[in-house]
Amino acid sequence: MVFSPGEPKAPTAALMEKTLHLMHDGLNARAFGEFPKPEALGDARWTDDLILATWFMAETGEVPENFNYMTGRSNGGFDRLDFKFKPEAEWLEHGEHLDTKLNLNRREDGRRQLTPDLPIYGGGMSYGSVSVNVMMARARNAKRWNSFMSTGEGGYPPELYELKENVITQVATGYFGVEEKSIQATPIVEFKYAQGAKPGLGGHLLAAKAGEEVAKIRGSVPFVSLFSPFPFHSTYSVEDHMKHIDWIQTVNPEALISVKVSTPHDVDMVAVGSYYAGAHIIHLDGSYGGTGAAPEIAKKNIAMPIELAIPKVHKFLIKEGVRDKVTLIASGGIRTADDVAKAIALGADGVVFGTSDLVAMGCTRCSNCEGGPSGRGCPWGLTTTDIELKEWVQEDWGEERLYNFYSAVQWRLRDIMRKLGLDAIGDLRGRTDLLRYVAGGDA
Repeated sequence: MVFSPGEPKAPTAALMEKTLHLMHDGLNARAFGEFPKPEALGDARWTDDLILATWFMAETGEVPENFNYMTGRSNGGFDRLDFKFKPEAEWLEHGEHLDTKLNLNRREDGRRQLTPDLPIYGGGMSYGSVSVNVMMARARNAKRWNSFMSTGEGGYPPELYELKENVITQVATGYFGVEEKSIQATPIVEFKYAQGAKPGLGGHLLAAKAGEEVAKIRGSVPFVSLFSPFPFHSTYSVEDHMKHIDWIQTVNPEALISVKVSTPHDVDMVAVGSYYAGAHIIHLDGSYGGTGAAPEIAKKNIAMPIELAIPKVHKFLIKEGVRDKVTLIASGGIRTADDVAKAIALGADGVVFGTSDLVAMGCTRCSNCEGGPSGRGCPWGLTTTDIELKEWVQEDWGEERLYNFYSAVQWRLRDIMRKLGLDAIGDLRGRTDLLRYVAGGDA
């Protein structure tokens, strides 16, 4: 069955709306109508509560009362951090006067001053790994927030050009779909040197997902598996890195440069090298992120967790005297507004959402992004280019759910800020004194 854009929302949307309607009727966090809530939904990082809370926020634009929308149950990472809130009498008033903007250009080099309304933008999800409907929904949401989303390494579908001012062009190691036209169209070019979920392994798109349209944009052969190497084989030093950046800035002199790296033990040296090479944004991608297709052995054993990498890099940039000249962005397991605030308190300027966007659009965290033996992709229509499955997610529906979700995230961010006595999110950067570690027995 194929749904046209003019037809009603797909059954997945109707099912979620039914669930949320029941929640509105006063059912507690342990019930789906007359049935017990299945504990099998999600995992320790993305718990059943967290998934349902995200769906609720995406439907209503509000934070739920009966679901834990702040943390998971991983017994580590951000789930072991909490805030040291002031006494209630000292809380600030909640409202739009609490500044959540993010400055992406701190170099004062005459290039664009880009300031999203939230300290969040959309991470790279390539055409082929997700549908063009998902990409367009994310880009349209980015426009509403004066923000951005990244193409990932799969090239630039032509539909995105209508939103080019809010789309980041990614240049990854396979150079799939890299064109002068898309580089010139973008306000930010993102070099992906490595991904936190699979550092040292490069990218992989199964043959079944590399259909004719995907292959055309990527400049490849249809239905042939695609691998992007690790690393860029033209870049083995800071000098090589500088030439790489010079190439992009020759093609688009106005673009800001973002450098996405994984988190090896010497990530602090990598970061300062990227700054001296000319980067405006240093994007740290930790080990908790990535698609359901990323190998478990890579996600759990290679990259440094993002909550360790952020303060390491933040402190080293301060030591080098360049911290205020570069924007530090974190990704790899940032799920909630609380995670956003914790990452900033550890030393980041802002974060990237990836999986959270997909959950807001209906992802159940089943880790079947590749679609099993058939390779068709996600049965919910997200990580697929199958002509039938992709119609489960329509652009306008996805955009509205993302906008609602981000509205709830902004509300919670402001709630955290006011309880800490801060009226600007930038004032939270590096304030580890406002965090506390929650020991195992206190969770």
